[in-house]
Amino acid sequence: MLTKKGKYGLKAAVHLARLPPGGSTQVADIAEANNIPKKFLDVILGELRNAGFLSSKKGKLGGYRLAKAPEDIVVGEMIRALDGPLAPFPCASRNAYEVCEDCDVATCEVRMLMVQVRDAIGTVLDTYTLAQMRDLSREALSSFVDYI
Repeated sequence: MLTKKGKYGLKAAVHLARLPPGGSTQVADIAEANNIPKKFLDVILGELRNAGFLSSKKGKLGGYRLAKAPEDIVVGEMIRALDGPLAPFPCASRNAYEVCEDCDVATCEVRMLMVQVRDAIGTVLDTYTLAQMRDLSREALSSFVDYI
């Protein structure tokens, strides 16, 4: 399950992706606009900066901005940076694999299914860029307007 850290990180990144290219904004503005606790958002944005997704500038005119174009940021990579592996169990993980003590890896049906779950989640998250995610609400609104 996606943690609040992952969810808030994505919401903040989408907020930044809506700014003009190269634009930046203060943490307080992002927090208020997205109903995210500011102290928690400070930590999250720091992690995204350390992972290379954001850059920041201190001072009155400072703030956070995307370090790359939103078209070049893969959503799955951001989730992994904030929440770790996508697999529901360590025995189904590619990057954080751990052997289960209570089952045989070669015959465990639970592991086999969780590998498929991991792959399905990864397929979706690794297919979307931040730009595509940003545009989802616009597409939904457009579809709704066309419907009525």
